[in-house]
Amino acid sequence: MKKIVLIFSFLFLNLSFSQDDLFIKNVFDAGFTKSKAYTWLDYLSNEIGGRLSGSYEADLAVKWSKSELEKLDFDKVWLQPVMVPRWVRGPKEFALIETEPGITFDVPVAALGGSVATPSVGIKSNVIEVMSLEELEKLGKEKIDGKIVFFNRPMDPKFVTTFTAYGTAVDQRALGAMEASKYGAIGVIVRSMTLRTDDYPHTGGLTYGALPLSQRIPAAAISTKGADKLSSLLKIKPDLKFLLRQQCKQMPDVQSYNVIAEKRGTTFPDEVILIGGHLDSWDIGDGSHDDGAGVVHSMDLINLFTSIGYKPKRTIRVVLFMNEENGLRGSLKYKEIADKEGVNHIFAIESDAGGFRPLGFSFTCNDSNFLRLLEWKKLFAPYFINVFIKGGSGADISNLKKDNNVLSGLRPNSQRYFDYHHTEIDTFDAINKRELEMGSSAIASLVYLFDKYGLEDK
Repeated sequence: MKKIVLIFSFLFLNLSFSQDDLFIKNVFDAGFTKSKAYTWLDYLSNEIGGRLSGSYEADLAVKWSKSELEKLDFDKVWLQPVMVPRWVRGPKEFALIETEPGITFDVPVAALGGSVATPSVGIKSNVIEVMSLEELEKLGKEKIDGKIVFFNRPMDPKFVTTFTAYGTAVDQRALGAMEASKYGAIGVIVRSMTLRTDDYPHTGGLTYGALPLSQRIPAAAISTKGADKLSSLLKIKPDLKFLLRQQCKQMPDVQSYNVIAEKRGTTFPDEVILIGGHLDSWDIGDGSHDDGAGVVHSMDLINLFTSIGYKPKRTIRVVLFMNEENGLRGSLKYKEIADKEGVNHIFAIESDAGGFRPLGFSFTCNDSNFLRLLEWKKLFAPYFINVFIKGGSGADISNLKKDNNVLSGLRPNSQRYFDYHHTEIDTFDAINKRELEMGSSAIASLVYLFDKYGLEDK
């Protein structure tokens, strides 16, 4: 009898996997033939452009995405109001290195998001080069007072996952101006967060913490070629001067919105599966990889399900978050409202790592759910998607973690991501159509499995 039960269990498991194999093949077939992701991203990137939080372009992106989602098979689409910061870059920044009076070298720079402006004539001073916040502290006020601090620690190329390399270097960008101000620095220059040597400065957010406005100093990213030139010249001419001029401005907060679309589940409507990306981007490119790709990946899910006639058993909720780049206000507001309404998120996945070929997923979950996920891994093998790792999801969904739900992040190939991240070359022409479509299909396939089977332990 025991043997018969085992045989039937084996047959059932094989039948189930056979059905899942076929379904996922249908999803990828639809992704390669019926996906709207590339067309949508073309419009978002080329017709709307960079979508800095609080900008006119961000507002256009809200209206456009709501309109497009209303054309799909959702039961309802709505806007969730959220107040967001508005920082304006102003005219293009200018910087030069002066080794002697009349001998200068222009270098590409970009103001860091949230930075204060320089005086209209700029700031000009000697430079002190450091590799870390710890080195800054050791030098102290005596050596830093009145100077421009140059943070020049590169991303570590030994990390295979470039997001790890980014994470170990980005503290100087985020905290450098706040910390340097404590020792009397008048400005900060930060090496761009990229492994590539080029002339494209990489912007990104900073924080001044609780520093009063009078103590805040201007901060800008310098391209990696510019950083190498400055470092080399400092070794020859330690008393050289650096000129920085930028006219950015922090404006009052403005009204914006998260865009949310929902398809009610046919069997378990109170169990919610969330798919998300962030609508905002930095302003110097059009944000195709960060995070236009994640936006259209999220929008594409119901399109793919509809194209193959699949009706989800659990409620599918697409959330396009506002203000991920410089505040996470959209994420915080969504969490606030979801908690008030008692929304039961059993699974959430975020796409915010670019539109490159998907390699797999990362998961934040308990051991029993992760073991079940590892069983699903074989279903993705025909598509060369084989990375299933524990730990990490996405910034906008991380606050949705509960004891027994699962959070996930799509993990595309990261080797080229920081070539484009937060630069003027994060544009639509850097997107490969087929790789983008594979991202949509990978997400839809994983969502299908959670929709069909639910959580391992409820």
